[in-house]
Amino acid sequence: MTTRSILDPSRIHPAAAEKMNSRHAETIREVEKAIADNAVVVVGMAQNPHVRKVRKALREAGVDHAYLEYGSYLSDWGRRLAIKQWSGWPTFPQVFVHGVLIGGEDLTRAALADGTLASRLAEPSAPATPVTA
Repeated sequence: MTTRSILDPSRIHPAAAEKMNSRHAETIREVEKAIADNAVVVVGMAQNPHVRKVRKALREAGVDHAYLEYGSYLSDWGRRLAIKQWSGWPTFPQVFVHGVLIGGEDLTRAALADGTLASRLAEPSAPATPVTA
C-alpha cells in the first residue's frame, strides 16, 4: 500500500497546529464517536447524489448504518472541510466499516459487490486495516 504525502508535523508552527486541531473539533469528536459506536457509518451532506446512492446500496444489501449529515452545498462547508482534513478523503460520502475508511460511493459499491464489506462486517473485532476494493 502506498502512503499519501502529507506535511510533516515538525514543519507546522505550534500556533498553526493548535488552530488546526481546534477547528471544528466537536464535529470530529462526533464523527469519531459514531465510528466507535457503529459498525458502519456514512458521513455525508444533503443534496449530494452520491450520498443518497451509497445509502440506498447499503440498505438494499441489508447493511445497517449510522448516518451523519453536515449541511448542503450551501451550508456547513467549514465542518465538512474539517472532516476531509481529518480523514484525508476529499469527497462525500465517507464510509467507515469497523473504524476503517473504505472510501466513497464507488469503493463502497465495489466492496459490496466483491464481498469484502460483508467479510469485514463478519469480523466484529477486525483490526483497523484497509479494505482493498
